[in-house]
Amino acid sequence: MRKLLQRLLSAWIIRMSNRFGSRPDRKRIHEALSKLYKTINQDPGKRGLIFEITNEDKFIILSDQHKGARDYADDFSLSEKNYLKALQYYNEKDFHYINLGDSEELWENLMESVIKHNKDTFEAEKLFINKNRFTKIFGNHDLYWDNDPLAGFNLNRIYGKKIRIYEGAILRAQIGENKLDIFLTHGHQGDLQSDGNWFSKWFVSTIWAPLQAYLQINPNTPAYDNQLKTVHNTMMYSWIAEQENMALITGHTHQPVFASLTHLERIYVKLDRAQKEKNVKDLEFLEVELHKRIKEGDKAPRLGKYQPSYFNSGCCCFNDGDITGIEIESGMIRLIKWSYHENDIPKRILLEEMKLSDLSDLKLFNG
Repeated sequence: MRKLLQRLLSAWIIRMSNRFGSRPDRKRIHEALSKLYKTINQDPGKRGLIFEITNEDKFIILSDQHKGARDYADDFSLSEKNYLKALQYYNEKDFHYINLGDSEELWENLMESVIKHNKDTFEAEKLFINKNRFTKIFGNHDLYWDNDPLAGFNLNRIYGKKIRIYEGAILRAQIGENKLDIFLTHGHQGDLQSDGNWFSKWFVSTIWAPLQAYLQINPNTPAYDNQLKTVHNTMMYSWIAEQENMALITGHTHQPVFASLTHLERIYVKLDRAQKEKNVKDLEFLEVELHKRIKEGDKAPRLGKYQPSYFNSGCCCFNDGDITGIEIESGMIRLIKWSYHENDIPKRILLEEMKLSDLSDLKLFNG
């Protein structure tokens, strides 16, 4: 019976999850981002930290693990090995780990269940804390860390010390004669389905989680391969496009975005360039890549001009076990993926990279 329902309902559930899982409001998003950025600058350490960074500093930004109770509603279970291997890699290389929110799935699970079933991941995160290289930012699914009176007690149980939890952070870099602010926050602010909405929390915990557990469906398909930007990501971009000498990194949507474009959008841009340059070799390759990811009859989007100022870390709970994240190292910013390869061994894969110095003057466009 379960397999029959999976076949009948999987596509519909994933489609509905993508359609109704977010209700972003442009005005609310813009106001919330502006307010948080201003607050961090005016009172560093209250709602967020400011890091003055150089080319020697190294950061890894991962979000949206949604650690659960290792049941069929636990989207993180397939990705755990990739996550642990990634943390081992970044700890050994002395990266500062910024956890960008929704690390724990506390809409669907009790805190006790999450602590019980995630001891290995908490121990791996603890290694960064011991080196003073860990910053934890809350999201909508782990808002508990910001507003529950027992949050400090449980943080001490998990990590052996009560650490501060923030709403955002700023990485401030000197780029030539200018300063570049890389503003980080989870990105749920202004989403009417997520920003303090009690009904959404009730629906997820009471209706969606049991249904997902029974049907064994993970709606987090690898969006970096086969989608244009979500409406929410587009609204995030519209805010950062109005700022000067700034870049924005969020999570929340589970869709990786690099320099304001998804992987599919980048294929369209490169294809357009190859057509204008009559580069036959690139045209053949890109046509093959494009048809892997679109349906017959899909039209190329009108991308217009984009400043390369918006990034999204993706998530650590894709239904194939992959995780994605953003690295900042040696004056570069990179979109990376950790994926299972031969014998299910996790492997780091570089998807995109560019110089931080290019963020202020590079324009990506189609047409």
